[in-house]
Amino acid sequence: MKKTTINSLLLILAVLVMALSIWGPELLAGYKDRMVLDRIVAQTSETEREGYRYRLTGSEKLYILSQCLNSQTLPESEQNALTRSDQADYQELGGTYAFVVNHKGPTGKEITDDEIFATCNEMLSALKALEILPETVREVNSRDYDAVLYSAIDVLEPRNNVSVWKVSMSTNKKNADKTNRLIDAYVDADDGKVYEFYARTDWTWEDMDPDGLIGKWSEYMGLDYPEIYETANPLLESTPYYKKYLFSGMGDEQTVVTIGFYEGINELFLKISR
Repeated sequence: MKKTTINSLLLILAVLVMALSIWGPELLAGYKDRMVLDRIVAQTSETEREGYRYRLTGSEKLYILSQCLNSQTLPESEQNALTRSDQADYQELGGTYAFVVNHKGPTGKEITDDEIFATCNEMLSALKALEILPETVREVNSRDYDAVLYSAIDVLEPRNNVSVWKVSMSTNKKNADKTNRLIDAYVDADDGKVYEFYARTDWTWEDMDPDGLIGKWSEYMGLDYPEIYETANPLLESTPYYKKYLFSGMGDEQTVVTIGFYEGINELFLKISR
């Protein structure tokens, strides 16, 4: 009798195991479906667009933007554009970098259209405090200046991208007084730091210490102090008043940054483009 009971229990157990193996997965899947169907679940995810903010260093952003600026043609200061009109080899650069207008606008974490001029004035104040620019350089405003948001993109690695505002003195006003005015600037759309600028000042080249200026700008940008870029080519710039520096870029690549001065119009520039 005892043996018969044990056999019966074993048979029942075997049937249960067989039933679970057949219907168990379906029942479990149905239970999970009931847990998520008709329910709204919020989940934080990192998008391709936002990822670069946490991945790129200051040196990498500087390098990407410099490559993008060197891969297209945009007006710089009127003096710079004029003196380069005969250098066609510089104007026809291309490659795997793109510099395009960002028609979608700020993402919500970037400086907006309403904020850019105030941010630009904060940038000017920071440069004046560091004595990179003289106090006489005037503030910018929406009446006299235009601002366009651009995306600088590594086409082969789109996650490597930098958003910048190009702030330029408006060309709509003829015979505008440009004395002690910012002419052009590329401003980081995330933190408001300036990558490149052209400004009319009351300084002369003799008043300037390029090594001191580049050191202050490097610290301001959070970059390591650069090497001096020695070259015997006198045609790299359209002015004799300049000095070039090498910053680390991406991998083994480097970024050339130039501090220079256009005599006559008293225009000081710091640029990362050719």
